[in-house]
Amino acid sequence: MKQVDVFTDGACKGNPGPGGWGVLLRMGRHEKEMSGGEPQTTNNRMEMTAVIRALNALIVPCEVTVHTDSRYVIDGMTKWVGGWKKRGWVNASKQPVKNADLWHDLIAAVARHKVSWQWVKGHDGHVENERVDRLASQAADAARS
Repeated sequence: MKQVDVFTDGACKGNPGPGGWGVLLRMGRHEKEMSGGEPQTTNNRMEMTAVIRALNALIVPCEVTVHTDSRYVIDGMTKWVGGWKKRGWVNASKQPVKNADLWHDLIAAVARHKVSWQWVKGHDGHVENERVDRLASQAADAARS
């Protein structure tokens, strides 16, 4: 199984507001950058979209390490999603889960691969995190127009 490192970030200019996502896929010496934006979104939606786009870009099932500064994404996938499923997509406060559409997309994207999650401290000089942060920020700026 191919091993891939995925670095992701989301950005939002205002929350909600114009947003962007950035991805760096790395397999050995091969790298691919991707980004995109939406005119009206939230930071959490962009963080999730980055991971979904990254995983869906992989043509074959891979062993993937997702590096992200989003505790929301990591905790959602490793701690919360099981409870949401049991409760019919209602959170612990008995409210509908926010971003359920993207959680469903993320669950489907993860299912194709063997995924592990690696938290990265954002805005702390981590080279790849800074790189995807720039991609996400540029995409958010472009989404304003």
